[in-house]
Amino acid sequence: MSILEMKVPSPGESITEVEIAQWLVKDGDYVEKDQPIAEVDSDKATLELPAEESGVITLKAEEGDVVQVGQVVCLIDTAASKPEGAAAPAAETPKAEQKVEEKPAVVQEAKKETAKPASYAAGTPSPAAKKILDEKGITPEQVSGSGKDGRITKQDAETAAVPAMGSVSSISGSRASTTTKLSVLRRKLAARLVSVKNETAMLTTFNEVDMSEIFRIRKQYKDEFAAKHGVGLGFMSFFTKAVTRALQMYPDVNASIDGDFKINYDFCDISIAVSGPKGLMVPVLRNAETMSFRGVEANIKELAERVRDGKITVDEMTGGTFTITNGGVFGSMLSTPIINPPQSAILGMHNIIQRPVAVDGQVVIRPMMYIAMSYDHRIIDGRESVGFLVAVKEGIDNPVEILMGGDERKALEL
Repeated sequence: MSILEMKVPSPGESITEVEIAQWLVKDGDYVEKDQPIAEVDSDKATLELPAEESGVITLKAEEGDVVQVGQVVCLIDTAASKPEGAAAPAAETPKAEQKVEEKPAVVQEAKKETAKPASYAAGTPSPAAKKILDEKGITPEQVSGSGKDGRITKQDAETAAVPAMGSVSSISGSRASTTTKLSVLRRKLAARLVSVKNETAMLTTFNEVDMSEIFRIRKQYKDEFAAKHGVGLGFMSFFTKAVTRALQMYPDVNASIDGDFKINYDFCDISIAVSGPKGLMVPVLRNAETMSFRGVEANIKELAERVRDGKITVDEMTGGTFTITNGGVFGSMLSTPIINPPQSAILGMHNIIQRPVAVDGQVVIRPMMYIAMSYDHRIIDGRESVGFLVAVKEGIDNPVEILMGGDERKALEL
């Protein structure tokens, strides 16, 4: 017998423990090499644990257990041979058919027993009884009638007890509840969000952007763009380009605090919030300031697919300098996004609504979006925060001149 001890691999730097979120196999199962056998939660992501060799597996940890990196979580008997598949015994089929044939007879018999004529008076209160029940707030169904044929009498109504407030008899509907342990990822996220509120001087500033030009560009070029580049032309590329331009104009927004020191970054690593099956993830676009519209869209598509497939790695979600989150896809009109530490600012996008606005002294209908920027006031002053958001607004309101160098087709590589 050759036994392989499978230990928890390190999912990333500074991570020392993980939680067994779910075993994908049962104790005693035969597993193939590289077959996913478990999902493990770290404080940054949910990752799959593949089998290192083929063989019969013996589990050494339960679902929900917190285990240390390097700890043995299962054994694989690599000398065991793959079992042959066994077909279900055919002898059981007649027995199952017999049960199916017997069932209608039972139902018919039950119907015969319960089919008893009921009097119209059963459960019906007399006029005097009905008045008393109405005054007490009691329904006839809550009273057992003692009169002829089950009729509810005045005496029945007088002696009926009023249901206590909150008692089972006064409540209809389910009262069930379910308790589920939070995953390591969700617990860590909760702790980080609370620490942001407690440890930063967070403030939010707002503005609005006119999406008319972006709508026009997308409508005019989306088919040609998709045919040439294999990706759609979305809103995120415009906002990413507008943000990287604004970050270069206001470098303190692209900075973080480390104790008594401020760290400024020459690069723009943009974290893009993506909703996945395990919650909100924030994969990072590295050096987004160097990317074209095609590059931004292609990278976002690839990262979003990896998040939804559960294949995103910790390294791909670490090290952003600024975050963009889009609550508008869920219908949010306005919100105050929470900073993603150790970053110092985050931009929140919202839904687009056709609203009347004043343009050159005339009231016109335009597709408008509210945008919000939350920032750490310890490192970013009001001038920088407002100036940054105005710079983003300029890029969105006038993308051709500010983000595309005056040439739409060249910027889109068409």
